[in-house]
Amino acid sequence: VRLVESGGGSVQAGGSLRLSCVVSGYISSRYCMAWFRQAPAKEREGIASVDNYGISSVKDSVKGRFSISQDSAENTLYLQMNSLKPEDTAIYYCAAAYFLYGLGPCGPTQHFGWWGQGTQVTVSS
Repeated sequence: VRLVESGGGSVQAGGSLRLSCVVSGYISSRYCMAWFRQAPAKEREGIASVDNYGISSVKDSVKGRFSISQDSAENTLYLQMNSLKPEDTAIYYCAAAYFLYGLGPCGPTQHFGWWGQGTQVTVSS
């Protein structure tokens, strides 16, 4: 399985970006896909996820500004980011996991075994 992100860049505060993550290979009929980000000197955090049923969740801190979606036909995961703020500056990663129900809902508690290389998002004030 290979994950390749794209769509990062530099924008001014208030701008928008849409990140894409193309998935090559087969994960499972039960999967959990997610977007994580890591800002300088900060821990990586999960910000949005979606499972094979299409059930999605978004971290409260970005809810209303970020949304996650997937195009199964194109094997692509998206993260739409609107009203960007300087604190959104980070490297954004997409990740994939077998969806293990015993680990809770699709989200950061799952074991993500596949990761993309990351794409830089820089938001200037």
